[in-house]
Amino acid sequence: MTRNLNLSRRQFALGTGALLLAPHIQAGAQREETLSDDIASVMRGSVDNASPPRLVFEHAIDGQRWLNEMSARLVQFMPDSELARRRLLIMVQYESRRADLDTQLILGLIQVESRFRQYAVSGVGAKGLMQVMPFWQKYIGHADHNLFDIRTNLRYGCTILRHYNNMENGNMHNALARYNGSLGRDKYPNAVFGAFQSNWQWQG
Repeated sequence: MTRNLNLSRRQFALGTGALLLAPHIQAGAQREETLSDDIASVMRGSVDNASPPRLVFEHAIDGQRWLNEMSARLVQFMPDSELARRRLLIMVQYESRRADLDTQLILGLIQVESRFRQYAVSGVGAKGLMQVMPFWQKYIGHADHNLFDIRTNLRYGCTILRHYNNMENGNMHNALARYNGSLGRDKYPNAVFGAFQSNWQWQG
């Protein structure tokens, strides 16, 4: 599996349209935190890396089989355009693997966060598919980044979750709770794992 992330020296693998209110469970409680210069630099490098997305599979036939199956599952959330579904899935798979994260879990997270609505906004201003808080732009990005842009939102969201997973030494349950700003509580991680188990598990 390709890992082209400039990770923190090993630790870090890292429009326009109607604005839609995000679901009840959301990442809008993400906490502003002080990042070391080293960590911020690595995260910034990950966010700035805008290589063209592609499917990252050892065998191309497996990638096409995955894409066909996931597109069929995604119809319940994005019924109007197969092209849009496939475009989104390629970006999710590429950005999640680039951050050394489980693609299927990221699909579950997006379902919980925004139900795959590109222009979702939470009550406290978290934006887009992965409900990224704008304060992250000043720490790991740029003020002119558009968090409603799908690639940008996915790069931010995956980079942030990778950071939290590193902080939690690989404990994804706690990393998800941090992503939601609810460390010590089970509701959000359970919701993401539940969406993963119900809709996105894939044997490969």
